[in-house]
Amino acid sequence: MALLTSWLSIVAQALIVLISIAIYRRYLSPLSDIPGPFWGLITRLWQVVHIFKGDQNLLSIALHDRYGNFVRIAPNEVSVSHPDGPKLLLLTPQRKADWYRVFTVPDYRYETPLSTIDPKEKVERSKGRNGSLLDFRYLTSSSQRSTMNKNIGFLLEWMDKFAQSGEPMHLDKFLTYTAFGNAGEVIFSQPFRFIKEGKDIRGSIANNLALNPCVAAAGFFIWVYILLVANPIITWTGLLPMGHLFETAETAMKKRKANPDARFDIAAHWFKTQKENPGRLSDRDIEAEATVAVGAGSDTVSCGLQTFVYHMIQNPQSWQRARDEIAAAQAEGYCKDRVISVNDAQRLPYLQACIKEALRMFGPTPMGLPRVTPKGGLTIGDRYFVEGTTLSIHLNVMQRSKECWGPDARQWNPERWFADDAASKEKYWLVFGMGYNSCPGQHVARVQLSKTAATLVRDYDIKQVDPTNEWTWKAYFTVVPHSWPVTDRIYMVVVLLLGV
Repeated sequence: MALLTSWLSIVAQALIVLISIAIYRRYLSPLSDIPGPFWGLITRLWQVVHIFKGDQNLLSIALHDRYGNFVRIAPNEVSVSHPDGPKLLLLTPQRKADWYRVFTVPDYRYETPLSTIDPKEKVERSKGRNGSLLDFRYLTSSSQRSTMNKNIGFLLEWMDKFAQSGEPMHLDKFLTYTAFGNAGEVIFSQPFRFIKEGKDIRGSIANNLALNPCVAAAGFFIWVYILLVANPIITWTGLLPMGHLFETAETAMKKRKANPDARFDIAAHWFKTQKENPGRLSDRDIEAEATVAVGAGSDTVSCGLQTFVYHMIQNPQSWQRARDEIAAAQAEGYCKDRVISVNDAQRLPYLQACIKEALRMFGPTPMGLPRVTPKGGLTIGDRYFVEGTTLSIHLNVMQRSKECWGPDARQWNPERWFADDAASKEKYWLVFGMGYNSCPGQHVARVQLSKTAATLVRDYDIKQVDPTNEWTWKAYFTVVPHSWPVTDRIYMVVVLLLGV
């Protein structure tokens, strides 16, 4: 009886503590006047639940529609959609929230620029690492412009096969295979074989997908993450997806090191930096960079390609106008290669506007970009936030904000990118982030998007098997679209048969 009484006393005290914390967070916190969902005001677990449900992007938009520019989504985090938010939080070098420490991959020993939360330290750590991605303009040079053509060519071969057979094609999978192949090509000078074989070899992509919601949620509980996932034992055993992803990148890196005659790819840049500055970049650093580049770069590009195709086939007038633009370019001698070059694709302003509009309508990163207010606090609009408050900018919220984009913010309108005020809207287009922590691989992504999008529009008529079926997706760390099978028809063959 005494033991039972003791346990009841412990439970009662624990409940009192929890209730007291909940009351403080809800009614006494410096953020108590900022509205938000009830459970979000008292616990981070509310957000974690929605991450695993995969609906956080649309939920964030709905919350701002209901509550306005400032929404409290956790006890010490406020989501911001005020027009001044991107400038004050992203362009201004504010410290990143601890959530970013989740990018010490594959375990806590491997620090990366993405996991570094201090702005100055992040910039310093990026030297000799991310610089290769930020300035990797070799992709548009005459000697290197075909680096991705082989993988995109494999995609086109698969599309031709499905067009000839008339069978539905799960284009989402094949675009993902292509993106992974291009990542391998750009980083290691050797593509992963997914797109060539038309399948997920050894379940590598499936493991990356399983990792996606775990990474998104784990950053909020960083010490639990280190204990259960990001520790050397897990990396060594490969028991969890992080270890498997690391193994995929490590295997490719070993092959690359054994191939000294490969072209000057991203890995070559890392090797060069390591040789010139051994203290700046270790073997461990290179392994971490490769893992992040493969994992983060492939999913986001795949989502970008999918959102372009999906929105374009939902708006066939845009597909036709982009095709007419390509035909006009062909009459001038451009866009005639099997895979359209990025230089030719950049000559297509309407196609580029469609790419930007698709990414605006449905961005590949649903997570907020959290920053911590500096010493002395920070004022956004008419609201002051005390020092140490986490403020986050959600890409999808800003890019669909009627306050920023006008009354047609939720509508497809590539024409907006030709308006007189288009340049002023760029600060709200956050697909690649902004400021010191912007995406280091954005040039690589832009090249893939331009080449692939232009070629698909020129050569294929793509339709959903069921036009009434909206695509499905999960908004984890990145957005993962799936289950929208299509049929395709080779446009060039149709033109030939009609004698046009």
